[in-house]
Amino acid sequence: MTWTLPEQRPGREAPPDLLERRALVGGGDDHQVVADGVTAEDTDVGGVACVVCSPASPARTLLYFHGGGYRLGTARGWCTFGSKLAAASAARVVLVDYSLAPEHPFPAALRDAITVYDAVYADGSAVYAGGDSAGGGLAAALAVACLQRGVAVPKGLVLISPWLDLTQTAATFESRAETDLLFSKESADTAADAYLQGHDPRDPLASPQFADVAGFPPTQLFAGGAETLLDDSLEFAARVARAGGAVELVVAPDQQHVYPYLAPDSDAGRAAYAAIVRFLDAG
Repeated sequence: MTWTLPEQRPGREAPPDLLERRALVGGGDDHQVVADGVTAEDTDVGGVACVVCSPASPARTLLYFHGGGYRLGTARGWCTFGSKLAAASAARVVLVDYSLAPEHPFPAALRDAITVYDAVYADGSAVYAGGDSAGGGLAAALAVACLQRGVAVPKGLVLISPWLDLTQTAATFESRAETDLLFSKESADTAADAYLQGHDPRDPLASPQFADVAGFPPTQLFAGGAETLLDDSLEFAARVARAGGAVELVVAPDQQHVYPYLAPDSDAGRAAYAAIVRFLDAG
């Protein structure tokens, strides 16, 4: 039987407050700093808009999916992060401008991720996948989709504060409610509704926490000790390990959601960068 994604569904208009937030977040896109020795070019990959951060002699490719609850963010807004990682790791970092909800609900973002992955994989280079927050969940969902359709999985996954369970039932949504300054349960519920629009939140392609992870590639996870998504990383790391996979979990005490992206010059942020480079180099 031929594997297919769930059918694409019409979405709904973004509310005015979300449009305002997108404009506010996007206002920083023009202030991104591209690392020395790296180019950052807007291009289409398989028909999907991307920003490709390339060092002089790339040895591998990292597909990277930005965060934003599936409803915010742009590839261009992650250029500082992506180009710095490209410079340090000799990886071509492909920042993917996947479709956003609520205009484009599940599975639009995953369809874009698969399209870009297939196009890059066809080039013959070693391909890793990663992302932060919703983007981390999307990278994991890409690996799930690869297993389901019987194609090669990414060589490794780099997941930063990944949002892996869209049911919002993890205990840390309550235990970290007072310490997480960025991603409350209310915000997560609203974002999940915009992305799922009635689709089953336990579908492994939407919530990889519920996937059969046997056959997953080596997986590296980062989580902040103060964040509501801490349990997502803890449980997923345990599930990959129980399935026989190689997994590295870094929990930085007292750190916030997506701290390597938001606080790259902190001690914890610098340690995360070094760990990601080591992980990519090891492959």
